[in-house]
Amino acid sequence: MPTDHATLTLAQWFSPAYPIGAFAYSHGLEWAIEAGDVHDQATLGAWVRDVLTFGSGRNDALFIAAAYRAQDVTYVDDMCRALAPSAERLKETDLQGAAFCDITSAVSGVDLQGLTYPVAVGRAAQLCALPLELTSQMYLQSFASSLISVGIRLIPLGQREGHMLIHGMAGLCCTLAEQTAQGDLGDLSSTTFLPDIASMKHETQYARVFRT
Repeated sequence: MPTDHATLTLAQWFSPAYPIGAFAYSHGLEWAIEAGDVHDQATLGAWVRDVLTFGSGRNDALFIAAAYRAQDVTYVDDMCRALAPSAERLKETDLQGAAFCDITSAVSGVDLQGLTYPVAVGRAAQLCALPLELTSQMYLQSFASSLISVGIRLIPLGQREGHMLIHGMAGLCCTLAEQTAQGDLGDLSSTTFLPDIASMKHETQYARVFRT
């Protein structure tokens, strides 16, 4: 696929208008804001950078690359489900993955079903002959943007401050995409314990705006 067409396809996939329901999930951040752990631009930026670098962001990029390179994505998808640290995080990747499979199958004419979100993205990118690293870069930027959007709404944080954070993470998204491009699932790890705990705490949070 020509590069310009590939870029526009990925921009569509990771647009807030693409109907996977990303706006409904906070990845545990809603609880962190309620608890006061995240309360301004600096703490939001630190939280999101750590999730990308040491937690589910990096792992998702590994799953994208592994699914892209795999002949059979069943094992990759099973690993992605097994690595979910809480019921809410499993629901987050499962439901978004199902929605992504449904809309992308209809739009792009590929056969996708029953996959977790990053695995579905990697498989779809491979079937559509899209460049792997660009796919991972744009996935990670979309993920970071979704989390920062949660902060903009709940802290609350100004649009300018939020978009400064998104802009500042572009280099990190490129670096992570490059580092994970081989899709070696032996490199999976997570040391972002507080976001994992936050996703568990969110399940019983008294008042919630987001599903996770």
